[in-house]
Amino acid sequence: MKVLISVDMEGVSGIVHPAETNPDGHDYAHGRALMTAEANAVIAGVLDAEPTAEVRVADAHGSFRNLLPEELDRRAHLVRGKPRPLGMLGGLDEQTDAVLLVGYHARAGGGPAVLAHTMNDGILDVRVAGRSMGEIGLNAAMAGHLGVPVVLLSGDDSACAELQELLPSAVTVAVKQALGQGAAVALHPEEARERLRHAAAEAITRCGQVSPLSLAGPFDVEVDLSTPFMVDLATLVPAVARREGGRTVSFTAADFADAYRLVLLLAQLATIRPS
Repeated sequence: MKVLISVDMEGVSGIVHPAETNPDGHDYAHGRALMTAEANAVIAGVLDAEPTAEVRVADAHGSFRNLLPEELDRRAHLVRGKPRPLGMLGGLDEQTDAVLLVGYHARAGGGPAVLAHTMNDGILDVRVAGRSMGEIGLNAAMAGHLGVPVVLLSGDDSACAELQELLPSAVTVAVKQALGQGAAVALHPEEARERLRHAAAEAITRCGQVSPLSLAGPFDVEVDLSTPFMVDLATLVPAVARREGGRTVSFTAADFADAYRLVLLLAQLATIRPS
């Protein structure tokens, strides 16, 4: 069995503030340790259920250089650094049997939800065929395009609800209850890790009961950007057009892989500031 564990940071138990997720923050070192420990709990759960599984762990937060390599369970292979094919799903291929999303957060505009956003602060919303999708939906659909189901997600209660709306059969673990963008009632980290280990084993055991999120194209995609400058940059991409209203761009993609890659590119363009 081949498994990909994609690990973000904002949905880790105990984390509620950008200072814990940003390399410039004074609590970032602690956030990295919490993130790595949750990844290890999920690795252990996967291998409890399937001792011979090949496990890849994709560092999926910010720079993709947050997990502590020397602290990660040595039985897993770490996918680290950027840019890379498939972004947060780096290491995914058609031979993968299951994807597990750990430490994920709700989409921009969702909530109440801890540190909710979509890709970065430059993107206000992504709509695929009229449906608002954050990182959870985009990654689940990208995995589904390759025929791979997302079988587990952990994060706050809003993130869990976001996946359950798309894949009701997937296992979710709410490691904290959101009180707002920067506040939550969180499980003790050790309790969260225990639940994650058990849930990961359960998710792998019932993997065959979760269908991939398969969406039929072509796809009309709209992206709301936070500044006119970002819109100007986005429209330099030949496939992207400006919509009325000043902050929205759109494009049509033949399949979800094309849609996903172009959203990743727009997210990267949205980090550029006027010089």
